[in-house]
Amino acid sequence: MPRILSIFGTRPEAIKMAPVIKELERHPADFTSIVCVTAQHREMLDQVLSTFKISPDYDLDIMKAGQDPAQVTCAVITGLQSVIEKTRPDLVLVHGDTTTTMAASLASFYFRAKVGHVEAGLRTRNKFAPYPEEMNRRVTGAIADLHFAPTSGARQNLIDEAVDPKSIHVTGNTAVDALLAAMTIIEEHPGLRDRFSERYSYLSPHKKLILVTGHRRESFGRGFENICRALAEVASDQPDAQILYPVHLNPNVNGPVRKILGQMEGVNIFLIDPVEYLEFVYLMNRSYIIVTDSGGIQEEAPSLGKPVLVMREATERPEGVQAGVVKIVGTKSSRIRSSIESLLSDRLEYQKMTSAGNPYGDGHAAERIAGIIRACFET
Repeated sequence: MPRILSIFGTRPEAIKMAPVIKELERHPADFTSIVCVTAQHREMLDQVLSTFKISPDYDLDIMKAGQDPAQVTCAVITGLQSVIEKTRPDLVLVHGDTTTTMAASLASFYFRAKVGHVEAGLRTRNKFAPYPEEMNRRVTGAIADLHFAPTSGARQNLIDEAVDPKSIHVTGNTAVDALLAAMTIIEEHPGLRDRFSERYSYLSPHKKLILVTGHRRESFGRGFENICRALAEVASDQPDAQILYPVHLNPNVNGPVRKILGQMEGVNIFLIDPVEYLEFVYLMNRSYIIVTDSGGIQEEAPSLGKPVLVMREATERPEGVQAGVVKIVGTKSSRIRSSIESLLSDRLEYQKMTSAGNPYGDGHAAERIAGIIRACFET
């Protein structure tokens, strides 16, 4: 049986790799599945592992306060040397665009291990936006032997870079698989749903909920200050709306958010700590508008019929913009504010953004990925 080593380290990777790992586990006669986490994130990663009942075989536990991409890269490559030597994988699976992804691909290359890249081919063509994710993807793409592209557009990006078309497989995005699995868990456990409802009883059922997330490095400094000013203006001028913001723990985010919005907390603005995945899915489903710089949320929210305003200057996920379910609003206060207020007041515009469906997948990406891997080792 082929030995498949899945390596990931952050909460977004864990969410999107969970469906693949569970699918591999469902076929023990076809695969030996091995899981290694780097713990580039620690607490947030562990929450997802618990939710999807994944027990890593190896845990590098590299997270340190204030670590930068160079430190993460060195720690991952060093830590994976013994793991790859011990496991001798036939295929290493990595996901997306994190520093863990890039470093794990490089470590695998040093051991001549084949690499499969889940969520391959996303590009902005600007190496500093998003930073460092764009270059993490490109490096991983240059190393990978199998490219699991979520969309035909991602496939074309790889072909444009002279990647062998035979190595590229369009699968859909596993983010949709994870979201639908999470919704099933919530629906099948009324007590869980009731607990979430009680926890957010301070939110008015008569006001439209604006759910906000933000963490991108390229927005540190003035970008986050602009974002916070826009949210403050919306909270002051839109009495029928309320803003819920799970604030990222990074001090470059937490600092300006608490400083600018903290004084308004309770007046249509509620700042909370980051929440675990199931709880966040509940909040997405309850929201009216989602304002974010996250890539994963761009892929998930359309399945819930929620419009997404993206606080970035460019996105490596253009399909949502083309379909009309996502709108790029940048980090200028005036544009963020006007875009939110337009969706709050213009019912026709809102309906256009909520009725187009999800261009990123149908919930069966993990099945396709497992099937492709199986076929590769059968030939």
